[in-house]
Amino acid sequence: MILRDNRADLEGQDQIGIRFNFNDVQNRTLDLQRLKVRLDTGKDPAALMVAGVPERIQKDRERAEGSVHQASSYLNQNYQNLKAECLQKRRLFEDPLFPAEPASLGFKELGPLSKKARGVEWKRPTELTSDPHFIVGGATRTDICQGELGDCWLLAAIGSLTLNDRLLRRVVPHGQSFSHEYAGIFHFQFWRFGEWVDVVVDDRLPVKDGKLMFVHSAEGGEFWSALLEKAYAKTNGSYEALVGGSTAEGFEDFTGGVMEMYELKTAPADLYRTMTKALQRGSLLGCSIDITNAFDMEAVTFKKLVKGHAYSVTDLRQVEFRGRQERLIRIRNPWGEVEWSGAWSDSSVEWNQVDSEEKDELLNKMEDGEFWMSFQEFLLQFSRLEICNLTPDALSQDSAHFWSTVTFESSWRRGSTAGGCRNHPNTFWINPQFRITLLEEDDDPEDGEAACSLLVALMQKDRRRYRRHGQDMHTIGFAVYKIPEEFRAAAGVHMKKDFFLRHASCARSDSFINLREVSARLRLPPGDYVIVPSTFEPSKEADFILRVFTEKQSQAQDVDDGVVALTGEQEDVSESDIDDSFRSMFHQLSGDDMEISVEELRSILNKVVSRHKDLQTDGFSLESCRSMVSLMDKDGSARLGLLEFQILWNNIRKWLGIFREFDLDKSGCMSSYEMRLALENGGFKLNNKLYQMLVARYADNETIDFDNFTCCVVKLVAMFKTFQGLDRDGTGTVELNMLEWLFVTMCG
Repeated sequence: MILRDNRADLEGQDQIGIRFNFNDVQNRTLDLQRLKVRLDTGKDPAALMVAGVPERIQKDRERAEGSVHQASSYLNQNYQNLKAECLQKRRLFEDPLFPAEPASLGFKELGPLSKKARGVEWKRPTELTSDPHFIVGGATRTDICQGELGDCWLLAAIGSLTLNDRLLRRVVPHGQSFSHEYAGIFHFQFWRFGEWVDVVVDDRLPVKDGKLMFVHSAEGGEFWSALLEKAYAKTNGSYEALVGGSTAEGFEDFTGGVMEMYELKTAPADLYRTMTKALQRGSLLGCSIDITNAFDMEAVTFKKLVKGHAYSVTDLRQVEFRGRQERLIRIRNPWGEVEWSGAWSDSSVEWNQVDSEEKDELLNKMEDGEFWMSFQEFLLQFSRLEICNLTPDALSQDSAHFWSTVTFESSWRRGSTAGGCRNHPNTFWINPQFRITLLEEDDDPEDGEAACSLLVALMQKDRRRYRRHGQDMHTIGFAVYKIPEEFRAAAGVHMKKDFFLRHASCARSDSFINLREVSARLRLPPGDYVIVPSTFEPSKEADFILRVFTEKQSQAQDVDDGVVALTGEQEDVSESDIDDSFRSMFHQLSGDDMEISVEELRSILNKVVSRHKDLQTDGFSLESCRSMVSLMDKDGSARLGLLEFQILWNNIRKWLGIFREFDLDKSGCMSSYEMRLALENGGFKLNNKLYQMLVARYADNETIDFDNFTCCVVKLVAMFKTFQGLDRDGTGTVELNMLEWLFVTMCG
């Protein structure tokens, strides 16, 4: 069942990424003798700016691995290496990452203790038949018979895949068999959230009462479809994770394309033009007729159309008919029989009034099961149209037209980037944001208006894996905002709360919905726009990808703040500036040695904050007080003298003022998004990744009390100050040997 939530007033979103350039020491083995750490920064003399490694990845550039031409090994399992190892050792492959165990079946209805899982055995095809085959005579729809699993949506997608041999060969690589170099291992390729992966499985299949439980071929001796289903189940965590879904989801994972769905009763006026361009780009088009009850399934109408059945759209043409242009559509029934018998069918009288040469061309090019009908009749007879728009790398080289595409990866995280929809104005602005610049208008628009066509698709990642934990798809959507002229100069900086309060969205997804992907085809005037994807409710965590398909060339970028610390000059305070009352207080607090230790500072601060009843605090820890002393200590004594304590005291009063100002609800503590505003007011601009780290470190259930806020500020000041001291030449880059690295990280 698809649950829709149309309550959302979908408006905007904001994204930030990290470019704190620790990538020299992340994701690789450290060479302890030669370690160099580069912190790549900007060179603004008025501020210390740290640019960073973007959290999201633009994948419109072809990559060596993960592209359609070279899929990456899923879970680092290389098919060729594993197969060679099995052949060398003369043993059959057993997949340790998707074992023949109850957990691979499921977690609830197919859980280890469930009735359905009782008595299940895992057997290889060689144990089920004396003459197993991978594929016999090509892959066809009769190879795909549904078993006990409710994944008909997936099987419909596989069935449609068999109609396109080029796409099928990519998903189901040739050269696999149960005879030549058989090692009990097979592999398949899927598009997974922005990259192509090669998935290996062993051929142990779940069997009950001597028969395959799930997908199987009609003949019984062909196993490519059963193994394909197993590989797809592996990528989603279990077989049961495949229960329920949309055919569009399977289409996308088999092609890397993006789906659009149109209800033909409310079809847009330019649908014919949209379909024509889709066919020119090599897109896959399918259509179907809704059923009203179970008895309608595959029922044949009196004009020989099949209800609840998946058809393919293969061509669109216009012919001269009775002095006017008649729009025709060519449709294919994958059964290869049962064809439309109404107007413009193979032997209908309408063809007698069409130029004979054109008639012969259109009718002779049809395959068995294909038929023509008028476009208007198509809109009346069919219920739904699905278009799978393919990316350039999935199209054949002779494709004359294709979309220009860009893909972003990002995430929603509680307290930092999960702001919810426009119904939540206080947090909506913290969502990730992406900028798109539309440069060229469409060619010959039918409505005569100059505009740019684009398709925006938002997909949440890997949510089926969370079903075993009681979670599923979030309700998601997106909004598009025009960037006004006065914001153009700052278009690379994420928009704040005030922007979204004062500007309405110019386009949006139709609704917030709990599908894996939400998409919308839009037409907008040339210009700059910001796209804001979000969940319906705040604080819902998920990874996602945002894909933007444009008909003409465009420019796109993720919107991110630079990392900036407007630290200013160190406060210039001399002992002569200290008034007598403060001097007297210091003497009382410091004792005979006239210096304040870490323990004494903790006692002082906790007494002070305890008097402020409007503050929620657990008190300052020794560690946080040690950081303060370290920050202010000039002589290395690990104690604060009069002057050092005065400067620290002034800073604490400043931070207390900021804390109270941005405790907007006067609760005595700040929410994580209020902390973000407070840090910006205090001179720090940080990107999303850093905010995620700070929230994880200093927040408790998305709230920050005064002592944790102070500790956070102290740590930020210390780290920026340390970097600034190491960047002696002002180049924005520092290099550290191992000893220096340890000193900075352990003592900073």
